[in-house]
Amino acid sequence: MKAEPATSAGGASPEVLALAKVVSRLRAEVADLEAGAAAAAVLERASGVLMAREGTSAEEAHELLRERAARHDRTLAEECWLTLGITGRTPASRPPPAPVGAAPSPFDAARYAVRPADKAQHVLLARLADGLAAASTASEVAQLLLLVLGDAEQVDAVMIYALGGSGSLELTGHAGFDPSLTEQWSHVPPMAGVAAREALTEARAVWLENARLDADRYLLIGGPWPSRAWIPLPGERPATLAVGFFRTVAGPFSHGTRSLLRRAVRLCEGRLRDSGRPGAPASTDEDDSVVAVQEIFDALSGPAVLLTPMRSADGRVEDFRIDAAAAESVDVAGRRGRELVGRRILETYPTVAGSDLWEGYLDALTTGTVYEGLPFTYEETAPGVPYESVYSVRVSPLGGRLVVCWIRHDTSERETRRLDDLQRLGNLGWASWNLTTDTITWSDQVYTIFVRDPRLGPVSLEELPAHLVPDDLARLGAAVQRLLGDGTAIDEPFRIATAHGVRHLRIVAEAHADSAGTPVEVHGFFQDLTAQRGTEIALRESERDNLVQRGMLKAERALAARLQETLLPIPEQSLDLTDLRVDVAYLPAETGVNVGGDWYSAITLPDGGALFVVGDVAGHGLTAVGTMAQLRFTAKGMGITGSKLPVVLSRLNALLLHTATESYSATATMVMARYRPEDHQLTWVRAGHLPPLLIRDGAARYLAQPEGCLLGASFEAPYGQALLTLVPGDHLVLYTDGLVEVPHEDIDEGLRQLADTAARLVREGNARTLARTLAAGRPRHRDDICVLDIHLPVPNSRPMRTG
Repeated sequence: MKAEPATSAGGASPEVLALAKVVSRLRAEVADLEAGAAAAAVLERASGVLMAREGTSAEEAHELLRERAARHDRTLAEECWLTLGITGRTPASRPPPAPVGAAPSPFDAARYAVRPADKAQHVLLARLADGLAAASTASEVAQLLLLVLGDAEQVDAVMIYALGGSGSLELTGHAGFDPSLTEQWSHVPPMAGVAAREALTEARAVWLENARLDADRYLLIGGPWPSRAWIPLPGERPATLAVGFFRTVAGPFSHGTRSLLRRAVRLCEGRLRDSGRPGAPASTDEDDSVVAVQEIFDALSGPAVLLTPMRSADGRVEDFRIDAAAAESVDVAGRRGRELVGRRILETYPTVAGSDLWEGYLDALTTGTVYEGLPFTYEETAPGVPYESVYSVRVSPLGGRLVVCWIRHDTSERETRRLDDLQRLGNLGWASWNLTTDTITWSDQVYTIFVRDPRLGPVSLEELPAHLVPDDLARLGAAVQRLLGDGTAIDEPFRIATAHGVRHLRIVAEAHADSAGTPVEVHGFFQDLTAQRGTEIALRESERDNLVQRGMLKAERALAARLQETLLPIPEQSLDLTDLRVDVAYLPAETGVNVGGDWYSAITLPDGGALFVVGDVAGHGLTAVGTMAQLRFTAKGMGITGSKLPVVLSRLNALLLHTATESYSATATMVMARYRPEDHQLTWVRAGHLPPLLIRDGAARYLAQPEGCLLGASFEAPYGQALLTLVPGDHLVLYTDGLVEVPHEDIDEGLRQLADTAARLVREGNARTLARTLAAGRPRHRDDICVLDIHLPVPNSRPMRTG
């Protein structure tokens, strides 16, 4: 498909050329209107001050301002600003002026008030606009800027950089520089510390006003320029062209100078976009026509788009393409301005096909007459709930293209309803501030958030510090300076003191700039985050408590582990006790931070026999380790003195019961055995413990258990004993429950697996370190594991070593 030509062979259509000629005049008129509106607002405010102070009527106040201006040889605008500056506001709303030499407060609204541009600026901009008609390259634009602004603003040189595809900077225009310097800086590779690149990547003006400090932060282009400015062309994200102004005068740029330089760059925008890009192709007459219409759209308000017909090979119109769009053009999907450029009507809005609107497009294109249809209903297909909107559309032919303007009739009521719902559900409210008229507007929800009577009106910028928590004053002041001084959007939390306590708020705001880039109005919202902050604080305190508790537990574990290592040394090799070989294994739990109460004892008795004990104290931590030490030493002591084993268990049971307190009562399981080497007889008892495992002749079985409940449960607990005669080759395994217990699995299954594994290891000849092998076969165990393997070797199979 191909667009129908909008121009003849000789150039652009007469209609487009006529429109292009008035672009500069329209821009100048827009600037005059802006200045006039600002001046009128200032005049009204000054008149109101005099009416309140002098008791005069509005006409008399106007006349009094004119007389004073004439008497002191001032302009009317200057007299108005002097009146406002002298009178100020009422003491209730304005603080006293800062002492001389003090740093200006970021909460002083007068710092950000927008004053109308003076006549001298209009003259300079008019000269610039006239000269742009003859400028065809970026260097010619730079020469023109230097010529117009050189004497008036002490501009000594001008540079124009374009952002390349790889992030490098290409010098496309310059004036006032030595050829060697421009050659040196013609290409700047992508690197940090370049002011021009920062202006482009962040799409904001960069003002270098202190040569000493700026040299520490930026790589400065050589030359005797104490102040510089880099201003990106507006309207693009990211920006691709930036203009640099180099001044001979030191110090900061005044508000008026900043505004003038921004206006000058904006005025050069169209010419620089065509000529300032590296390698930009020469534009065609048809492209110039579209550019001219887009420039007109940029200067006007209201929705409008330029449509180019897309024709088939036989000349039939198949679709229309959007080639230009005004900034206030918004479609049903929320796309705005230049986001619409390049889209096709039927592809983007398919329900237009065959409608009266589509026929109106074709009729206007064919006959050259204006189509202005009746209001019609269009069903929007936005995600979620479908709804309908009513539009009125006007279509005007323009040089083989169509200019389409429209009005959406039903957006106000719906958007108001949605905004009310949003504020209610999000506990937020919108606010705006017109810097030209110094008018602040709040929605009802903001008054609720600030706990303020609506009859008092919004809080002024000067009043705001009185409501802030003092710790937040400096941070919010810096945010206000960024918003109102630099035009940077902010998202800042802060706190206010109210009659109902401290509230945690959030402000999100952006500044809207005029054509020169000067902030003239602020829009944003306040959100009450008190409930969320309360939850966050409670969560943070809970996390802190958890960290403290975890730290205490870790410290307790470390202490308990050291105590356990001291009380319960684990041998690195098997022990030889009498004619037995004993293999010991102990593994702490792999999860949790507490040390368990599993323990063992294997000692030689004075009569030549041996005593074996394996126990498990319920619980973990220092208390479990302390109980373990108490039981271990008591059992060893009574065993050495020859006490019968059932008596030992009875005494240990009584010990735990008598030492119990209201806050802690210990219980424990235990298996104890005494071995007599002369006849290989083993006497053993149990207190609620799992049965010993005997592996004999390659088969494994659990011993029948004598009577005995766990220690610390009952004063009347009886304890019996059982006898076992070991034969050469036997293995008797004593163990704690960590070796067989698995979460969500019956313990009988764990016992069966232990017996099968132990028997297999013995049959395969891997029984030398049976205890350690069994313990190592239980990865990710949740409880401590203690294993004791008592083995009676076959004669002549033992190594010749003593324990």
